Amino acid sequence: MSQLSLYLQVIFYVFAGINHFRMERFYLKMMPDYLPWHKQIVFWTGIAEIALGIGLLFSPIRNIAAWGIILLLLAIFPANIDMILSQKFNKIPKWILWIRLPFQVILILWAYSFT
Repeated sequence: MSQLSLYLQVIFYVFAGINHFRMERFYLKMMPDYLPWHKQIVFWTGIAEIALGIGLLFSPIRNIAAWGIILLLLAIFPANIDMILSQKFNKIPKWILWIRLPFQVILILWAYSFT
């Protein structure tokens, strides 16, 4: 993949991770009720996104970082489904919530391109 694609992905995940701290209440709201330790999960997924994004910059660990991103995206997929089913997100148009599902597949393929 191109350097531009790599740097865009790094920026995407670093900013996504930072958003876990800037918009913590929104991310806490996204947490499915059946999961415990919401605050800790939001914190550690934010740290993981930042670390894995930065990890893509280093060729010796790029493969591990890309697989970590893929695993993280798979782990948060149920939360995206829960957002669609939940009444907590009535102010967000349903089509936006639905479009996140195939977008997540695109993100997985994008990360896979660096494995």
